[in-house]
Amino acid sequence: MKRIFCVIAACAAVLSCSKKKEVILFDASSFETVVDGKDVSLYTLKNGSLTMQVTNFGARVVSLWAPDKDGGYDDIVLGYNNIDNYLNNPGERFLGAVVGPYANRIAGGTYTIGNNVYEFPKNNNGQTLHGGLKGLDMVVWDVFAADDSTLVLSYTHPDGQDGMPGNVEILMTYTLTGNNEFKVDYLAQTDKPTHVNISHHSFFNLKGEGNGTINDHILYLNASATTPIDDVFIPSGEIADVTGTPFDFRQPKAIGQDLEMENEQLRNGAGYDHNWILDRKTDDALELAASVYEPASGRYMEVWTDQPAIQFYGGNFFDGTSCGKYGKPLRYRESIALETQKYPDTPHHSNFPTTLLNPGEDYTHTCIYRFGVK
Repeated sequence: MKRIFCVIAACAAVLSCSKKKEVILFDASSFETVVDGKDVSLYTLKNGSLTMQVTNFGARVVSLWAPDKDGGYDDIVLGYNNIDNYLNNPGERFLGAVVGPYANRIAGGTYTIGNNVYEFPKNNNGQTLHGGLKGLDMVVWDVFAADDSTLVLSYTHPDGQDGMPGNVEILMTYTLTGNNEFKVDYLAQTDKPTHVNISHHSFFNLKGEGNGTINDHILYLNASATTPIDDVFIPSGEIADVTGTPFDFRQPKAIGQDLEMENEQLRNGAGYDHNWILDRKTDDALELAASVYEPASGRYMEVWTDQPAIQFYGGNFFDGTSCGKYGKPLRYRESIALETQKYPDTPHHSNFPTTLLNPGEDYTHTCIYRFGVK
């Protein structure tokens, strides 16, 4: 029955969208509530040709409107149109959210710092994913400052929450720039040694949410190597050359071009859900990590970062049983996530760049999603 309602709503949405393609803003009242004693609302940012709406519950990007080559607009991220669906999620948990304090996976739900062993909820195949049961995506962020194009959010992840050590103070800024960029800046500090690896988890479809496969999107990844995974998505510690494999996106190609090749890593990830090691020229400057081009709309997105790696996930676990903001089913391989980060599971691999943050140190991270048309 739920599926039937999705289809009916999708037909209505298609008829509506066929008349005109303009920005639709959700009313803040659909997001106003109180969670854990803190106010939740919806914030609208505009700059250049972009319009974005964000809720401070999980710092989630609810919608992001960008023009196509003809000037028509589509909402190019997946999300829901009310707070209840985020609080009582009918499908994918991490839509549009900040993830952490340790993004990606921690093997066996545990790590050791010095003589201290820390254990965390095993919320994904016996591993800890994206911070556990109450990661940064499932809490209300304080709105530190807001204007027409910038939203500054803060949150202190308390010592011991989901077992993770340290009171980790995080300041995060979302900015829409005049150059049609969505920029994310992170700053974190701790009062106890802990591992920090924060990332942003919007799911993109440059055709618009619910408008078809992403396998025809043309992807470029500035990366010569990956960190291979086992069948529960944990890295082996190996650094694998992508040459001659389906994981080589150094020459732009359709995402689906090599997706059906016989390959152990594609089997382990149920498709693409892996960490690529970026071919960086510097240690900490902003550099191009990836680009995506959708030929029909002409939309083009670049990803810039100062981080050493990027996780590319091709929407392998969506099944169409839940609907997005406009009543369309969120289907298999109809969205992509490009998450700038340090490597997954670094506490268990001494050859990976460290994610250990000590008192007196700063964790910083910048990610830019830059939009245009071709």
